[in-house]
Amino acid sequence: MVSDKTYATSPVIRLGISTCLLGERVRYDGGHKLDRFLVHTLGRFVEWVPVCPEVEIGLPVPRESMRLVGDPQNPRLVAPKSGADYTERMKAWARERLEQLATMDLCGFVFKKDSPSSGLFRVRVYDEHGMPRRTGTGIFPREVMNRFPLLPLEEEGRLNDMALRENFIERVFAYYRWTELLRNDPTPGGLVRFHTAHKLTLMAHSPKHYTEMGRLVAQAGTIPWEELSVTYGRLFMEGLALLGTRRKHVNVMQHLMGFLKKYLSSEDKQELLGLIEDYRNELVPLIVPLTLIQHYVRRCPVPDWVHQQVYLNPYPKELMLRNHV
Repeated sequence: MVSDKTYATSPVIRLGISTCLLGERVRYDGGHKLDRFLVHTLGRFVEWVPVCPEVEIGLPVPRESMRLVGDPQNPRLVAPKSGADYTERMKAWARERLEQLATMDLCGFVFKKDSPSSGLFRVRVYDEHGMPRRTGTGIFPREVMNRFPLLPLEEEGRLNDMALRENFIERVFAYYRWTELLRNDPTPGGLVRFHTAHKLTLMAHSPKHYTEMGRLVAQAGTIPWEELSVTYGRLFMEGLALLGTRRKHVNVMQHLMGFLKKYLSSEDKQELLGLIEDYRNELVPLIVPLTLIQHYVRRCPVPDWVHQQVYLNPYPKELMLRNHV
């Protein structure tokens, strides 16, 4: 099983972040958007790599505001008062900056919402009549997605939704483990062990992906490693991007209980079943039945693969994410 100590002793996990979210006064109006959760809580377990596209292309603080205009799929980045068009300058900078970031082993990126240069989702794009529609993506995040298609990406505003926060951070640590496998044990045997350890995690997100990936792993050794790893990695991150649901988590916990029940008294079984049912009915968060399951897993002679399940400890417990989902 992944122990609590793992996250204290592992190499640093690096995440990109919009610089203003760290409290730096780099916004167009000279202000910042300090995010206390990112800096003071998640920041205990990651190393932030700040990026401010507008400042890094040479614009001052403060500066004229910008907006996206035109085709939402290929918008222009324009300063409406002066009419200056920064699109090509921003894209050229982004390509060079991404080559630098590619050497830093990033495991995710958090962007500033609504920013025409850095917003990830629903950024305003203005049409020829000056009317905005929330259909755009900032110039820099679009380049990031093209350059790093598997990288977990999110906006700070959406991270106030606890389900999205938990999902993003789970994906960050999963992506870290995946890249560690590619770096340290890129073999069919390593992939089998990795897949086994993530069995319950995948079941909690997408049983369909778990089944498809299982068929792929069964062919390990017969498919060229590059093809195998690229396909598996895509399916792995794609599956984890699907939010876990109470129904799926209940199924996983009942699956775990199947390995425990012959070792538990009838009273213990009823208590655990009651907590799982309370979770199903939204009376308690996920941490409540899982804490009891973890206690029994440590105490009972369950198969080794159960102890190895990342699902039981997917990220540092100090983040308290499962206290809210």
